[in-house]
Amino acid sequence: MAPLYGAQHRALQDEFDMRPLADRVQQFIVHPDIQPEHRGFIESRDFFFLTTIDHRGYPTVSHKGGGPGFVKVIDGTTLAFPSFDGNGMFLSMGNITTNPKVGLLFIDFETPHRIRLHGDATVSRNDPLLHESLPAFHGAEFVVRVKLAEIFVNCPRYIHRYQRVDSARHVPQPGCETPPATWKRIDGLQDVLPVRDRHIGEQRGLISPDDYAELVQQGRT
Repeated sequence: MAPLYGAQHRALQDEFDMRPLADRVQQFIVHPDIQPEHRGFIESRDFFFLTTIDHRGYPTVSHKGGGPGFVKVIDGTTLAFPSFDGNGMFLSMGNITTNPKVGLLFIDFETPHRIRLHGDATVSRNDPLLHESLPAFHGAEFVVRVKLAEIFVNCPRYIHRYQRVDSARHVPQPGCETPPATWKRIDGLQDVLPVRDRHIGEQRGLISPDDYAELVQQGRT
């Protein structure tokens, strides 16, 4: 595994007289495998933030959500999560197919608490987890597996406290119909939607981009 600190980090650590502290912090908190306390926290989350790198070298940060436990710890150095229906851009999934380097941030705004993870990811449409009837993977298009490089807890002192209000109604659930994405009703998108989705606007009514923006602002999507 490559060293956590590079020359650019060392330069700043030395400028602020932090090199010994940085080394001790790494010794205390950075692990090459998932510890029991990491596993419990990760598998209790219903969202996290995923960083991938695109073909231009830009990082893309995406929110990934699902039911509690939708991120599954496979073993001490591997975790997996489902990727659900999106907006057709496939930014995160596409990035992983050309650059497997990823970062994951798991955060609890109520406690507060957070864990950071770096690793190498793969994307599959035929992963065995798609066929195991796992409720948290129901309706997934892909399964992403991440091979761990390092994992560590971050200081929570700048995390503002927020209270969880409700679950997202669009997370697929076994035994019930998943509501379609509201943006699929936008009139200017109807001719480019996949054929399987073109009935949504017809059945639920077309809306304009301005209508959709207003619904987003009102939290009614």
